[in-house]
Amino acid sequence: MTIPGPAESVEPVVRTSSGAVRGRREGGLAVFRGIPFAQPPVGNARFAAPRRPRPWDGVRDAYAFGPPPPQDPGAAGTAGPPDVPGGDDWMTVNVWTPDPDPAAHRPVMVWIHGGSYKLGHSGNPAYDARRIAADGDLVVVTLNYRLGMEGFAHIEGAPANRGLLDQVAALVWVQENIAAFGGDPEQVTVFGESAGAGSVASLLAMPRAAGLFRRAVAQSVPGTFLSAELAADLGTALAAEVGLRPTVADLSGLAPDRLVEAGQALAPKMPGDVARWGRLAPTGNPFAPVVDGEILPVAPWQALASGAARDVELLVGHNRDENRLFTLMAGELGEIGEDRASAALRLYAPGGEAAYRAAFPDASANDLYERVQTDWLFAMPSLHLAEAHLAAGGRAHVYELTWPAPAHGGALGACHVLDVPLLFGTFRAGLALLQFGGAEPSEEALALSSGFRTAWTAFARTGDPGWPAYDTRQRLVRVFDADPTVAPYPEEASRRLWEGHEFTALPPVGREV
Repeated sequence: MTIPGPAESVEPVVRTSSGAVRGRREGGLAVFRGIPFAQPPVGNARFAAPRRPRPWDGVRDAYAFGPPPPQDPGAAGTAGPPDVPGGDDWMTVNVWTPDPDPAAHRPVMVWIHGGSYKLGHSGNPAYDARRIAADGDLVVVTLNYRLGMEGFAHIEGAPANRGLLDQVAALVWVQENIAAFGGDPEQVTVFGESAGAGSVASLLAMPRAAGLFRRAVAQSVPGTFLSAELAADLGTALAAEVGLRPTVADLSGLAPDRLVEAGQALAPKMPGDVARWGRLAPTGNPFAPVVDGEILPVAPWQALASGAARDVELLVGHNRDENRLFTLMAGELGEIGEDRASAALRLYAPGGEAAYRAAFPDASANDLYERVQTDWLFAMPSLHLAEAHLAAGGRAHVYELTWPAPAHGGALGACHVLDVPLLFGTFRAGLALLQFGGAEPSEEALALSSGFRTAWTAFARTGDPGWPAYDTRQRLVRVFDADPTVAPYPEEASRRLWEGHEFTALPPVGREV
């Protein structure tokens, strides 16, 4: 229930299942930050499935974001604000609502942040959800989840995919509590980008998440899901970096920052060891959801094709030039030569190097390198997720962002994460600093940003983002550019190359192809 105050200026107080929380009124919204949805996963809860939050007496101030989970510091611009409090109360949610009135029944959007499953948190200014909540007149929830070894490494004696279980716990909290904030628990849309989109895809496939949301938005779905065998080998390698075995008994006494250091130590070794880590090697990232047969029974594409989420409406897409962000961050933008391009094509191209070169006869070595890695890691996994959903009778809408980031003379193109500042309208936070250069957004950028929010919030409200559902005859998608259009899927050459390819969990050592 909402506890009323005598005037509009009174700070809003809402009673949750664990206790009352007091938020603030900001720009016409009621905002609540740092509400626990689970107990801190420390002590005897370390590496365990999330546990329900402990109740509290009185009214808890929900003014500040909860502390970020232990994590790799990552790239410049991805960390949260420096004034976020420390501590181990990582499992928190934040709520933006036009009015915490239980009678409002507004649609709810739940954001799952990206960050390679090893960095990021909901207090990042890039995820300030006020514009989405205000423009769409709906409730927005953002959340933290365990990252890196805490959340995703294979550890004997611990459940797999602990980070995904945290997300399920947050969605359970939404079901139990969001009505008190003015939301409708029967109209919940999960949305996420990159690792967040991989999480959304996982939730679609997880029996424990069934019934917790009605719609899903997956922005740039990564194709990296690990087989149980590969995850076990990675877990052994990670634990070896700190001289231990990958068991709860060995690792539970180790400080979380030491486990972060283990991931940091293994990551740079991976690209040079394709023989061991296969297609995962060049990513330098040992963390991804694990197809363990229980929590995540099968990879999302197989789950959707079998009808696991047939009744969930899906919006999915990607950016045209995803991989360019990574070559920029590596200091190699536009500088990839024939040797590197050939190696990437041999590793990733489903029909072999010759097939890609034939499909893109005028492409430079650099462009082929970017294209095949964009296709393998994000573009084709995203498209195939829509097609798998269709195969089981589900409904999906597809988009592609082709508008180029304005910084670096447009050389970044429509790179990875560009959709995030456009969606949230946060042009001077996070990786948007690389993409927009800290400059004021142009009228064109603002119009495109408004178009993103209009589509996403319309989808959350009605299941229709404003363009036709995808089918395998016309293949119509929304192309987000300076003048957005509806057109056949633009990457037809890539689509044909990957037609028939099956995205599955990456196989164990010795069985990579």
